[in-house]
Amino acid sequence: MDKKYNNRIPREILINLNKDPVMKRLIKKHGELEWDWEVDLFSDLIESIINQQLSDKAAATIFKRFKSLFGKKFPKPEEILKLSDEKIRESGISFSKIKYIKGICEAIKKGELELDKLDSLSDEKVVEELVKLKGIGQWTAEMMLMFSLKRMDVFSVGDLGLRTAVSKLYKIDRSDVKKIEEISLRWKPYRTIAARYLWRSLD
Repeated sequence: MDKKYNNRIPREILINLNKDPVMKRLIKKHGELEWDWEVDLFSDLIESIINQQLSDKAAATIFKRFKSLFGKKFPKPEEILKLSDEKIRESGISFSKIKYIKGICEAIKKGELELDKLDSLSDEKVVEELVKLKGIGQWTAEMMLMFSLKRMDVFSVGDLGLRTAVSKLYKIDRSDVKKIEEISLRWKPYRTIAARYLWRSLD
């Protein structure tokens, strides 16, 4: 379930993205972004539930408290299921999110969700598998593809930040989803990397 990826974005990706003048300016301005993450799909999935509708700071605090309930190592699904909802609630997680988290744990325990096999599935199939879980929607599934599974050609048109960035940089209406999708095709097959530069442009 754990993976570690090299921290360098292959140069051919940057060369490809540089074909778009707007993206070329972003790459020149922000330089080569780091690509160095240790990944645990289960931990990422639980964190994604906790993060929903919270500021980054609040989410990080609550996630830290949640992990501290189980000691130094991130808990296994069985450990989370054994802990009472009331105890988990003490970390600041709402009861509805606790239900979603335990639902994910149950799905893993029953073999309905096999995280180790997600890497072998197509992007579309990964999304299909994840959105079956209560608490996981299209956007969360796409973020898992981008940041956990490291799929290089994902663009989340449902992400307000990405639409805002494209709107500002390409002078189009933020609500024109069709046009934004058309523009994103310029960055294939590296739309994930393009998205990271778009997010950076908002900083």
